[in-house]
Amino acid sequence: MNLPGKQDIFSIDNEQQFNTIALQVFNHQAMNCVVYREFLQGLKTDINAIKHHSQIPFLPIEFFKSHEVISTTEPVQLTFTSSGTTGMITSRHLISDVSWYEESFREAFRMFYGDIKNYTVLALLPSYLEREGSSLIYMAKDLIERSGDADSGFYLYNHDELFRQLIKQKLTKKPTLLIGVTFALLDFVEQYQFIFPELIVIETGGMKGRRKEMIREELHETLCKGFGVAAIHSEYGMTEMLSQAYSKGNGVFECPPWMKILARDTNDPMSPLPSGQTGGINIIDLANINSCSFIATQDLGCVQPDGSFEVLGRFDNSDIRGCNLLVG
Repeated sequence: MNLPGKQDIFSIDNEQQFNTIALQVFNHQAMNCVVYREFLQGLKTDINAIKHHSQIPFLPIEFFKSHEVISTTEPVQLTFTSSGTTGMITSRHLISDVSWYEESFREAFRMFYGDIKNYTVLALLPSYLEREGSSLIYMAKDLIERSGDADSGFYLYNHDELFRQLIKQKLTKKPTLLIGVTFALLDFVEQYQFIFPELIVIETGGMKGRRKEMIREELHETLCKGFGVAAIHSEYGMTEMLSQAYSKGNGVFECPPWMKILARDTNDPMSPLPSGQTGGINIIDLANINSCSFIATQDLGCVQPDGSFEVLGRFDNSDIRGCNLLVG
């Protein structure tokens, strides 16, 4: 079986192509990813009977904490790790070819926002900058460098400096992206409020234990007032993935063509849900070809018939904690 390459995956433009390539990737990973193969054997999955991507079993995301999830014998180039409090077991995503990640986030960004060279990119990501192995920092650093703008850069807790830079951006009318972790954006607008309607604020989710959780509507209303913008954009990604979905407002996310979100029954993980119903979020990420492209997350969401989706909260094990947790 020929394994699809970057040109195949990043040029997907219809459902039939997606399905064909998803099945090719599934068959490869079912044979070559040890933990996924054992998981499928435990389910007594007949691999040859799977004819559509909706029939593919999804590996619970927790396996990234306990196993090496990899589908290639190539050496590991780098390891992305999830953030967590002290003593918490974190996820490890072994990357054998980081160019897959680079092409995925670069092409997705281009699809949603255009040429990165048109922007000044400011990143307020303190909790990520303070540790090693963040895939978000890797992406932000690449976007900052490729913007080619001397004013692009990272900010830790130097809010005064960020405020002065944003004022400069507003005066020079240079299109500006501010990528920020949720708690840091909230900390910033408690100190500074201004009106900058052209600014694109992309929140990446996460309070990281720094602040109380807020529902998305309350969070976005607070940030809209603080930055003087009409809408807050969001990015949906995670350590275990190599692709991101984006929302340009109202918490409705869209995927790039090589990524798809499906909902599952929270009481029966092997049962898919029809569109419009709230369930656990399953992700197909075909860029994750060297790891596992079929992941069952702990997020709750609702997928619409057009493939767009909302993230409504999280559940742990089978205990659904309602929709009081913000996930970006």
